[in-house]
Order: sequence, then C-alpha cells, then structure tokens
Amino acid sequence: MFKISVKAISFAVAGMMLAGPALAQTTLKASHQWPGGKGDVRDEMVQIIAKEVDKADVGLKIQVYPGGSLFKARQQWDAMVKNQLDISAFPLDYASGKHPQFSATLMPGLVKNHEHAKRLNDSPYMDAIKAIIDEAGIVVLSDAWLAGGFVGKDKCITKPEDAQGQVMRAAGPAFEQMLAEAGASINSMPSSELYTGLQTGVLDGANTSSGSFVSYRIYEQVKCLTPPGDFALWFMYEPILMSKQSYESLTPEQQKALMDAGQVAEDYFFDAAKGLDNELVDVYTKAGVEINPMTKADYDAWLEVAKKSSYKIFAENVPGGAEIIEKALAVE
Repeated sequence: MFKISVKAISFAVAGMMLAGPALAQTTLKASHQWPGGKGDVRDEMVQIIAKEVDKADVGLKIQVYPGGSLFKARQQWDAMVKNQLDISAFPLDYASGKHPQFSATLMPGLVKNHEHAKRLNDSPYMDAIKAIIDEAGIVVLSDAWLAGGFVGKDKCITKPEDAQGQVMRAAGPAFEQMLAEAGASINSMPSSELYTGLQTGVLDGANTSSGSFVSYRIYEQVKCLTPPGDFALWFMYEPILMSKQSYESLTPEQQKALMDAGQVAEDYFFDAAKGLDNELVDVYTKAGVEINPMTKADYDAWLEVAKKSSYKIFAENVPGGAEIIEKALAVE
C-alpha cells in the first residue's frame, strides 16, 4: 500500500480549484461575412456584444469569425437553425428562399430613412417577421437596418431606364424582380463577391449597403455611385441573430448579459449607420468616383416599377404577404 503525501493532496486540490472556473466557461461561436478589424459596422456590433458579455463576467465568451471564415454568407441561417453556429450578423433576406416573408425586409421603398426603420422595429410589421424568425428557432439579439444605393461599372444607374440591358446584382428577390422589370439581367451573389463580379465583368452594376460598398472597396471597380441621399430606395434588415437552442442552453444570467449586450450594440449601430451614408460619399469622392444622387422623380419612377413587380409578386405569392406589406406601409 502506497502513501499519498499531504503536499500532493494540496497540489491536487489547488489544481481542481483553478480548473473550476475554466470548466464553467462557455464559448459561443459568432460568424459573419464582412471583413474584421476594418471598421465594418456589422463586425463592430458583434465585437461590442463579445466585449459587453465578457465585462458581465457570467462565464461566457464569444469567439468572432469574420470574413466568412467559419461559414459562408448564406450558410449561416441553416447553421444557426441546426445549432452548429451560435451567433451571426445576418442579412435576413438571405434566408428568403426558406421563408419568403423575409423579402419584406428588403423591399424597395418600404423603409424611408433610419428614423423610420427604428419605428418599424416596434411595429406589427416586425412582430410578424420576428414571429417567423422565432418559429424557425432563432433569437434576435439586435435590430439593424442599413441604407444602400447603386453602383455602375461604366455608367450611372439612377433611374429605371439606366438598368436596361445591364447585368445587375441585387441582395434579394424583391430588388431582383424590380430590376428585371426595368430590363436588367440578374446575377445573384452575396455582397462579399461583388468586387470580383465587377472586376471580371460578370456584373455591370449592383446595389448593396453603404457599409458593404466601403468595406469591400467597391470604389476600385466602378465609375458611378448613386448613394442613399434624401431618397433611399434600398434599406435592408441585417440583425444580430442567435440559435434559440444555444440561447436556451445558457443560464438566465448569461441570457440577460447577451440581451443587454445586444441592446448596447443596437444603440451604437443606429448612430453609426447614419454616418455610414456620409462616409460612403466621402470615400467614393476621394476615389474619383462620380456621385449621382437619385432625385424624387427617379425614386418615384423606381417605386412604380417595384409596385408592378416586387410588391405585386410578394402580395400574390407569399403567404400573408399582402398583410405584411400593409402593416409596413401603416408605419409613418
């Protein structure tokens, strides 16, 4: 029979005490498609949530994987539903193939400006969208809407006639339908592929958010920018989402820390998003890109095209589509 020394027991107990907090630590994986560490507002939102959760000291850590390094742009929704991914900054319309109602979060002219977007967040319109998100097994941590515009590789695209004969990229079905109605051909791709599409001549033009236009350096490949300006036809809902299964596996303290962190990120984003539109114009002007804002007449012309295409198709083909549009239009 061998003896165990008091010193050995002391070391063992000390080791278990040190190991305790490490074992209690839960690490969540957060993924998004945008460049990390370069000032993209969506990456900043995720980083804020990670920092705030860390400060809360509830045994929770968030590891951020930017630039599509963990999951590609359109894979993230399924990854969250299957609980393979915990958190994502995700353009909701990317999941409209599975939930066509989500196209209402990238519907031409539905959102008028950033203040209007904030009012929409607390409306029956977004209640209907969030009910579908919840039923799919996803939790919303932060609301976020980005304005956007158009770019043209060789010409300006400000009114419907400008899209005639052009190969265009749009972020989702509603904008694709509008552009097709205006006479454009459509080439679908995530915003992370825009640069290459324009560089190789696969695209003649595109629309996306102000943030993506800057962070992906699209100014290096285009001649003209139509910024959001006073008439922002393009607004997209790009929230911070979380797998409900992952969320419900956490303690109440950890859940509260996440929700509190999500609110801090949302508040930061609202102010930052408005600044993105000004930054977009500044960056493109310095790069020598022509700036050609949309006029009220241009905006109205696009809206008429959208009503004949995007709005009509959504109302007729999407379950509950007409009611969702009606709820959105009711928010002044």
